[in-house]
Amino acid sequence: MESTIIVTGGAGFIGSSLVRFLLESTDRRVVNIDKLTYSGHRASVAPLEKHPRYAFRRLDVADQADIAEVFTKESPEAVMHLAAESHVDRSIDSPLEFVQTNAVGTATLLECATDYWESLPEEDAERFRFLNVSTDEVFGELGPTGKFTEDTPYDPHSPYSASKAAADHFCRAWHDTYGLPVLISNCANNYGPRQFPEKLIPVVILNALAGDPIPIYGDGSNVRDWLHVQDHVRGLWTILTEGEPGETYNVGADVQKTNLELVRTICAELDERVETTDVDEHADLITFVDDRPGHDNRYAIDASKLSQELGWQPNIDFLTGIGRTVQWYLDNLDWCNTVMDDADQSIDERLGTRGS
Repeated sequence: MESTIIVTGGAGFIGSSLVRFLLESTDRRVVNIDKLTYSGHRASVAPLEKHPRYAFRRLDVADQADIAEVFTKESPEAVMHLAAESHVDRSIDSPLEFVQTNAVGTATLLECATDYWESLPEEDAERFRFLNVSTDEVFGELGPTGKFTEDTPYDPHSPYSASKAAADHFCRAWHDTYGLPVLISNCANNYGPRQFPEKLIPVVILNALAGDPIPIYGDGSNVRDWLHVQDHVRGLWTILTEGEPGETYNVGADVQKTNLELVRTICAELDERVETTDVDEHADLITFVDDRPGHDNRYAIDASKLSQELGWQPNIDFLTGIGRTVQWYLDNLDWCNTVMDDADQSIDERLGTRGS
């Protein structure tokens, strides 16, 4: 029997990169569970559909009966849980959807995993792992100095980050109460191929190509820590296979940029690849718009625990990664059109204005 890993949210941005990594770099069979909401798309995993070690199940992680059946049928050695509503702006407009998927869905998955784990023979139970993939946003915001560590107190400021914090707390509770071998990762902002086009980096690229204004919240001084998605999924595999159950590991590349710096970098990459029409350079399209409610000022991740204890290091430097990302979108505009058509949404549609 092949060893099987369940990946939830495997048709999303990070999830589809993880599925690719597992199929290309390990011998594991992968069962991808995804509800296929607005940001999860079969197009992101379409080239994998015929892979002999890949299976797709369109399911909701909050559906206990369906999830329990998958555990029984697939007999996984591990769960890598990425299924989540993840866009802060959407959480401001529709917070209960985030509570349902991120909090209730995680608790449901934990309960099914525990029932399954408790039924396993001792040797298989000792090998089983449950990795919850979380975010640095659960820690709130930083002042002008310092970084988030695994011991930073939780202080979420948006419905999204609050729902992810709840998921993390449920995971720790299931570990402490039932002994489920849970690990938690908290990552920096990811970038790379197949990110849903409502997020900042693809918005910048696609708006610039169309000659449309490039919106930046506030004055663009908010700082984020950036991590290439391929480095992230390698980190997740390291945590799953080398990490200690009950522990939390931060994943980041120590690349802090203001939003304005990031957008100018992307515009410079586009200037090298694409001619502008109505402006001298793509950065001329930058437009400052009203900030969103509760916008955290600065994030920065201390990933030294993951590095020192498990030996993981990021491999992709920021400028190289951004250049590759820009080129991927230029080469895959059909993918962008397909997923936006599926979502029935325009990238020009402003979200997250409730409460402002």
